[in-house]
Amino acid sequence: MALEIERNLSKDEILELYFNVIFLGQRAYGVAAAAQIYYGQELDALTLPQYAMIAGLPKAPSKHNPIANPQRAIERRDWILGRMHKLGFIDEAQYKSALAATVTARVHGIPLDLNAPYVAEEARRIALDMFGDRAYTEGLRIYTTVRGAWQAAAQDAVTHGLLEYDQRHGWRGIEATLPGPDREAWLAALAEIESIGLLEPAVVSAVTDKRIDVIRRNGEAVSIPPSGFNWARTYRSVNSLGPEIRDARTLVSAGDLIRITQLRGDWVLAQQPAVEAGMVALDPETGAIRAMVGGFNYFDSKFNRATQGGRQVGSGFKPLIYTAALEAGMTPASLINDAPVVFDQTEGATDWRPQNSGGDFLGPTRLRTALYRSRNLVSVRLARELGLDRILQIAERAGLPSDSLPRNLSLSLGTASLTPLQMAETYAIYANGGYRIGNYLIDRIESATGEVLYQTKPVTVCRTDCAGRPVSMDPILDNRLRPATSTLIDLDLGGSIAPRVLDARIHFLMDDMLRDVIQVGTGKRANSLGRKDIAGKTGTTNDQIDAWFNGYHASVVASVWVGFDQPKTLGRSEYGGRAALPIWIEFMETALAGQPERRLTPPPGIISARINADTGVLAGSNDGDAIREYFLADNPPPSQGADGGVPIISGQDGERTITSPQQLF
Repeated sequence: MALEIERNLSKDEILELYFNVIFLGQRAYGVAAAAQIYYGQELDALTLPQYAMIAGLPKAPSKHNPIANPQRAIERRDWILGRMHKLGFIDEAQYKSALAATVTARVHGIPLDLNAPYVAEEARRIALDMFGDRAYTEGLRIYTTVRGAWQAAAQDAVTHGLLEYDQRHGWRGIEATLPGPDREAWLAALAEIESIGLLEPAVVSAVTDKRIDVIRRNGEAVSIPPSGFNWARTYRSVNSLGPEIRDARTLVSAGDLIRITQLRGDWVLAQQPAVEAGMVALDPETGAIRAMVGGFNYFDSKFNRATQGGRQVGSGFKPLIYTAALEAGMTPASLINDAPVVFDQTEGATDWRPQNSGGDFLGPTRLRTALYRSRNLVSVRLARELGLDRILQIAERAGLPSDSLPRNLSLSLGTASLTPLQMAETYAIYANGGYRIGNYLIDRIESATGEVLYQTKPVTVCRTDCAGRPVSMDPILDNRLRPATSTLIDLDLGGSIAPRVLDARIHFLMDDMLRDVIQVGTGKRANSLGRKDIAGKTGTTNDQIDAWFNGYHASVVASVWVGFDQPKTLGRSEYGGRAALPIWIEFMETALAGQPERRLTPPPGIISARINADTGVLAGSNDGDAIREYFLADNPPPSQGADGGVPIISGQDGERTITSPQQLF
């Protein structure tokens, strides 16, 4: 590329291209944009010292621009002026006059209400794909679908969740020791060190057994009480910590560079988490992205874990398997044996022995119980009984790319690698009543004069007055809307309505079962929200490498992933319900504020019946273990056989009857 540029362009043309696209701080790309943002002027209207100020920005545009660091920007400007004078571009009088000029730069434009760098970067990529270099030069106004309060809540939830995980796994030590003890030297050093999200740099000024005194970058002196550093037991391994902290002097000394943050009004010792997270929240009716966080700190790592890469989803995939089971004729009361199973592998390979996370077995287990307790062996047996083709068909109807799904029984345990964005779209189907929507981030794009250049018309769920509106593409063919090079899409299909991909009755049964995950299952920590109209599924992969929670309310669906960028265990007890679910809960506290409780109303074709809790068959009048369960009207619970036997699994799929208990035991 460098050779091609040299062959086709002059040096002046190369320099012109460079100065028209380079980042110059404060979201300015190119010198013309910098003139507008810093001075509110066209480029040819600037003064000599203003030109020199902009010319000094390329070296460190984020840190040394006249808004972020006026003093350093002046030093850089004056150096530029000195070079111009020495090389004869300006005379002595111009040089001295420019040196004496005061800084007049200030931000000209729309004030920043919310700092959401991952969202801004995705919006920039989309605009660049749509408009090319015009996106940088024409002053486009890009309006996203993100809700400010929700985005702020998502960012705080991810920050707090990762800090809490990090504190559970111990203190990895100070960042450095600053030269001193000289307060002015310390402050000068701190001025060069950036904050990392909510973690700001500080230097230890004094330490006793019960208190750490520090100096912040702004010169303020604060103290960290024992409650702020008692967590900092020495990290030994992901599963091992050093002894409890009895003396703060074992942690830090005067002159040490540390990180601090404020939690619930108190200053606490902190460190940048090594673990990462990705989170997306969608409107399940339209697919509008309401919040998106791609990691702990964008400026440390710009990789967007919410939309890029993909990680194994673990038990978060199980609702699709259970959906396939219900469509095949099973019921929430059908019994599947939760017992050991061994699969012979090809010659020379070790036999596959899938396990439950706790290593125990429940024996014959109702489908509902198996889902909310996330029994792996039940999922494996279901996949074997149903066949992979049926499960893959369900996944494709949900919009998941077929080429990313493994073609073996490990699929039942969530070995597919997907992003939080893809998982949020999938769970939106359960949140909105069984309709498939696509995601979009850009609402509209306007010119500098306010002309609407682009307006998204998303596929939406339509419940009334839908006649005459086109239905979106066949769900399976709809993957053509997802280029392999794009992680976010804008659906501009003229206001088409979302296709129904789940029968309303099947959706009702799945929604009811997924609510139990929170009420009594692996997600019961979310009962702290005090609601019965939320649902979801935890997910954890082998050795706790990936932790997930995918959950929803009728008004919002959100997916959270937590893990290390280079896959390794999070720790022996770091399941989805511990590592990821707290992030989801904190976000939903904001997202559900003011939302009324939504009752679960069975659609036509659903009946309820009393069944025996152990056998799943129709309960007798004197059955003390009876519970209430929902069924399809044309597939009610079986009665107990005359010989007292219980059918383990039964159903009709239109082609073959599923009755094979001998394969399940």
